[in-house]
Amino acid sequence: MAVNEGAGVRAEGNGRVAIGDRVLPVGALVAEHEAALAELGELRGERGRAVRRLRRDEALKPYQAELLKLQRHLEERNRRMIVLFEGRDAAGKGGTIRRVTRYMNEKHYRVVALGKPTEEQRSQWYFQRYVAQFPHGGEMVLFDRSWYNRAIVEPVFGFCTEDEYRNFMRGVVGFEKDLVRTGAILVKLYFSVSKEEQARRFERRRSDPLRQWKLSEIDVQAQEHWDDFTERKYRMLKRTSTADAPWTIIRSEVKQRARLNSLRVILNAVDYADRNPELDYVPDPDVVIPGGHELVLMERERILGGRFTA
Repeated sequence: MAVNEGAGVRAEGNGRVAIGDRVLPVGALVAEHEAALAELGELRGERGRAVRRLRRDEALKPYQAELLKLQRHLEERNRRMIVLFEGRDAAGKGGTIRRVTRYMNEKHYRVVALGKPTEEQRSQWYFQRYVAQFPHGGEMVLFDRSWYNRAIVEPVFGFCTEDEYRNFMRGVVGFEKDLVRTGAILVKLYFSVSKEEQARRFERRRSDPLRQWKLSEIDVQAQEHWDDFTERKYRMLKRTSTADAPWTIIRSEVKQRARLNSLRVILNAVDYADRNPELDYVPDPDVVIPGGHELVLMERERILGGRFTA
């Protein structure tokens, strides 16, 4: 390797190079140079990712500003709003909730993520512990998983009996109809992601020390039970996507598009004043699917392929 002397670098002979006070073999110098280039490339990559993340966040800000107007509307009219976030594990529910609430007035919203019920709660009316978390007038409550645990997760993993499941499916439609009839604004979002993308996100959680806390035992088994989840999703949509409380499916393969369109769906659920006329409030039809249309797609899929896959 030829060495251009200058800037404190000089050839020492015998394949060695002096840099300031250091004398290195040429091979070691080349290795250091390559390592420095690799580190520089990594830093540039991180910078690029940070810039893209900033741009994505900036694109959400006008809609997040609209959420403040929506909150003000709820407060002024003493209205109650409930938003359910359901769907596959690792489908992006938590990240979307964080974007929804990032700039909201914390005095007028709550995020509710209930854990395993106590023995006392198991002896009560199933909906009781959720009703205890319902919003008061002027408040929004976002459920990170909700009473629909009994429609999918609990029967798939054997956490409820078949009678408990059937009783829930019979009672939930009337429960939600009463909620809406008494003035609550109810939005039901189901986040849908492909099996391959879910596996990729699980692997990222498994390999990233900062994300490992997100990986639960239920998550580990989600891929094994993929078809069971899909069958229960179909039954849930068929029974509980009603005129009073319809489901909205959010295709969350691309998280940014899912977050943006979730904001649009929530904003469109309330006729609040002083909307920004320059914003596009129309949901992307490739991302936002009405529950009834999702049923049609699933039934077509089963007829053509003999099974559900979504």
